[in-house]
Amino acid sequence: MNKRTAAAFLIAAMVFLSAGAAAAEGEADRDGRMQWWREARFGLFIHWGLYAVPAGEWRGKTDYGEWIRDTARIPLQVYDQFVGRFNPREFDAEAWVRAAKDAGMKYIVITSKHHDGFALFDSKQTDFDILATPFGRDVLRELASACRSQGLKLCFYYSIMDWHHPDYLPRRPWEERIRPVPGGDFERYVAYMKAQLRELLTQYGDIGVLWFDGEWENTWNIDRGRDLYRYVRSLQPSIIVNNRVGSDRSGMEGFSAARDAPGDFSTPEQQVPGRGLPGVDWETCLTMNDNWGYNRADQNWKSVRTLIRTLVDVVSKGGNLLLNVGPTAEGVFPGPSMERLAAIGRWMRVNGESLYGTTAGPFSDLRWGRSTQKKDGENTLIFLHVFDWPENGWLNLPPIAEELRTAYVLSAPAKPLPVEFREFGPRIRVPAQAPDADDTVIVLVTGAETKSYAPPRITAAAKSFLDVLEVTITGDPAFTGIRYTLDGSEPTLESPLAAGPVRLTETTVVSARGFIKGVPVTGTAQETFTKTALRPPDDPGGGLKQGLSFAYYEGEWTALPQFAGMNPIRRGEALHIDLSQKRRHENYGFEFKGLIRAPEDGLYAFALESDDGSRLWIGETLVVDNDGVHPSAERGGAIALKAGFHRITIRYFNRTGGEELKVFWKAPSGPKQLIPDRMLFRREARF
Repeated sequence: MNKRTAAAFLIAAMVFLSAGAAAAEGEADRDGRMQWWREARFGLFIHWGLYAVPAGEWRGKTDYGEWIRDTARIPLQVYDQFVGRFNPREFDAEAWVRAAKDAGMKYIVITSKHHDGFALFDSKQTDFDILATPFGRDVLRELASACRSQGLKLCFYYSIMDWHHPDYLPRRPWEERIRPVPGGDFERYVAYMKAQLRELLTQYGDIGVLWFDGEWENTWNIDRGRDLYRYVRSLQPSIIVNNRVGSDRSGMEGFSAARDAPGDFSTPEQQVPGRGLPGVDWETCLTMNDNWGYNRADQNWKSVRTLIRTLVDVVSKGGNLLLNVGPTAEGVFPGPSMERLAAIGRWMRVNGESLYGTTAGPFSDLRWGRSTQKKDGENTLIFLHVFDWPENGWLNLPPIAEELRTAYVLSAPAKPLPVEFREFGPRIRVPAQAPDADDTVIVLVTGAETKSYAPPRITAAAKSFLDVLEVTITGDPAFTGIRYTLDGSEPTLESPLAAGPVRLTETTVVSARGFIKGVPVTGTAQETFTKTALRPPDDPGGGLKQGLSFAYYEGEWTALPQFAGMNPIRRGEALHIDLSQKRRHENYGFEFKGLIRAPEDGLYAFALESDDGSRLWIGETLVVDNDGVHPSAERGGAIALKAGFHRITIRYFNRTGGEELKVFWKAPSGPKQLIPDRMLFRREARF
């Protein structure tokens, strides 16, 4: 009897209820559970599994990663042969943990099971695991021991999606013909998944984080996520669980909008939110090159400077950074990964104090760098991360409400830096040369917790206008006044007060700054609003027909490619802007071209709602840019058009997961709506 058969009897006898799950948790209890993670700030992500064997290459193509079974469309029986070839004889758990520790990392998250379903641990639920390989050792058990001995937290990634298990649904679209769906039972799969999670959370000691992924397919939902969250915490009440246990995160942005969404922190992927995620625990996960899993051909490595500054950027906005390594099939970290970990570690040994246990800095929009802060007895330490060293020897700071007691370079605390106080904020005399070209940290010691105010908000209906535009300037209620200028200069006490809408009749640079009792307490916000002319119509020529021409492409992209240099799979005409002419559900793109009829002179607003990326041009002008890999998201733009026909181009691509393209417009005297078919035309000749 194999392990799967034996486990079936156990699973059939178990009823995985949420009774016994963690009781309702108060805010103080949650803070206590999250404390180590909030203080850690820096962790190592490890993507490792059977996909390391082909090392990113299949049938002459070398751009695959951990998704290779799906993206290269490898049949199950072929992919399973990698089990017999996975023999990482050079794997050394102590060396892996030591590399992370020396880099200044405090925790490790490793793929216990990725989307391909292969388990890196000894699972009694399946024969598709590490014990079936020639290696035959439990990788996770050895890592757990190494983490305990070296003082790092061990955490497990686990994929809800499973391309191998016979009961997981849905199948990959390309696989449905060769691996039919009938017979699959998703509830049986959930029981299998819970049984594996029980193994992970009862056999390897205390686990810091359960990092779920693969939750976006239609068989999973937020209620299943809530149940799984409760189940996991019933096994280890102090464990931290990411938001991907549910199904409502905003794609690669990683934020869960629903208030009652399960999970303890959000997970932006390959990006840093511009303003962070205030009020939310979050962690950016990031690759050092272009792939999560090992790809031998991928040498597009981020520089050490980029990685250090990204780490600082994340922490300065209140987040953690989970930096990825994809080990080889032999069980070693690639040389460029080790070089970067070592270099980051050298910087962290000097400057780690400016990140560990800190919160988002009090200053936003620093032109020369970032800031973090933390309490130190009765003082507050503000860490200034200076990326761009001042050429004139003075580092300018925003206004600080509290007393500034001293300033020094973190690497030289015994040498105070001179500080000069001015109306618009203090400035610090710094050495002629930056002590660290990647990021020099300067420490400010202030009194009580330092309060910093965000600059005012400058908003209008659009960034461009025809005749008159009303601009609104608002800010923190604590401001006793907001001063503004219309010539790009710095607002002062003599500048006009923002007391209502500001009317613009020309292209204008609007600047605004917040004041409290006559003292400027913010940086300067600035927006440019452009007066524009009506775009003249294009000559439609003769032989117009309803609809647009299209070209259809297939490929694996993470951003819109240059379709002009590619050969389409097919060309045709369409009465609607839709995706009905596609031949697959993933990894494809469209380009639509033709004419749109503007019924009147005026400013036209366009919007694209798409999953994944899309762009819209009128003539040669890019009006809407909604590019990138993301869930359904809407972006808009505006352009002034004279009545008549105008050339329109729409490009779209879909990577994986959901697929959607909607194109809206708002004419000067009409509502926002999908562009009516009657407004779209094509010439007799195609593309």
